[in-house]
Amino acid sequence: MIPEYFSERILKVEESPTFALERKVDEIDARLKQEGKSVIRFGIGQPDFNTPDNIKDAGKKAICENRTKYTASTGIKELKSAIVNKFKKDNNVDYDISNILVGNGAKQVLDDIMRVFINPGDRVIIPKPYWVSYSQQVILSEGIPEFVDFKDDLKIDMEHFKYVISKSISSKKNGRPKLFILNSPNNPTGVVYSREELEEIGRICLENNIYIIADEVYENFLYGAKKHYSMASFRDEFKSITITINAVSKSYAMTGWRIGYCGADSRIIKQMTKVQDQSTSNPCSIAQWAALEALSGDQDSVEVMRKEYQKRRDYIYKRISSIKKMECSLPGGAFYLFPKVSGFFGVRIKNSFDFADVLLEEANVAVVPGGAFGADEYVRISYAASMEKIKEGLDRIEEFCRNL
Repeated sequence: MIPEYFSERILKVEESPTFALERKVDEIDARLKQEGKSVIRFGIGQPDFNTPDNIKDAGKKAICENRTKYTASTGIKELKSAIVNKFKKDNNVDYDISNILVGNGAKQVLDDIMRVFINPGDRVIIPKPYWVSYSQQVILSEGIPEFVDFKDDLKIDMEHFKYVISKSISSKKNGRPKLFILNSPNNPTGVVYSREELEEIGRICLENNIYIIADEVYENFLYGAKKHYSMASFRDEFKSITITINAVSKSYAMTGWRIGYCGADSRIIKQMTKVQDQSTSNPCSIAQWAALEALSGDQDSVEVMRKEYQKRRDYIYKRISSIKKMECSLPGGAFYLFPKVSGFFGVRIKNSFDFADVLLEEANVAVVPGGAFGADEYVRISYAASMEKIKEGLDRIEEFCRNL
């Protein structure tokens, strides 16, 4: 293939660091298994629980009832109705079916939004640390990601946020800031924003005519006194500029079923529908019926997972906090810890990528380098793993750090 035939757009896009890590881990793990060893995986953000039986049964029933044909490209009415009810009950946001779009996972829904809003050179404001795909999806749509710094508590530096907006608006280059991406509870940090903090963000975006993408896929995993608030629930002005993203992947251990969804102004949904009509068409019909059961059926499994994640969070936070030269904040949600490892940087380990590589090669523990999230002094540790694996992995990390 002649390289010049590839688009400039695609050549600017990077591969996903998390999936690249998994491929490397698979190779190392295959080699270690021949020696009776294995890699402890704290990398990919995937629940280690199985999809609940009632949801699996709904999927099987859909197959047996031959619900295997094309559906409307943006999802079946039954699922959209369940999403409307979910937004009302859980988030205090009033939508109707015309405000709902169902896609092939939250990632595709996000990509639909980028395609609808971004012209070449338009800006999308992304707070650091950020989920790895946000910036790359902006680039794939020929936009420009503008990054906002974070404070010691891993939350948005509001003064820098205002500065980035001002700089983008006054820039003589083509494009303007159109979108701001908000993720709470946050991947990779586990940070949860308060109502007051969200209202300040909403006010700033409203004053500057910037739409908000509110990624809420971890909303059910909150710990201690933390509460989840949906930006669109505060007042109508915020609702009009907010696109609320969610999915069944994390809350119901359905990552492979690939069902995500969003609520937004019907005019936005209309444009997103065009994208989906001409790209993937409908999400898997069987998965849609399973998702319907997930949202409208028994919710006990969600609380079982949340309680188990909290036990793991408490344990792993205590262990990591005891390691010299490693700093860590207690996450309020999601299932990630984001410790600062720059205390180990030196001649041999210069950055988070080096730290993760050496940890994998020498201690056989997989973590994601913070540089992939725009925060090179940190690494992300997923505690979506069994307590047995967490204990063994922490033993290896402690020994590794002592020997550095």
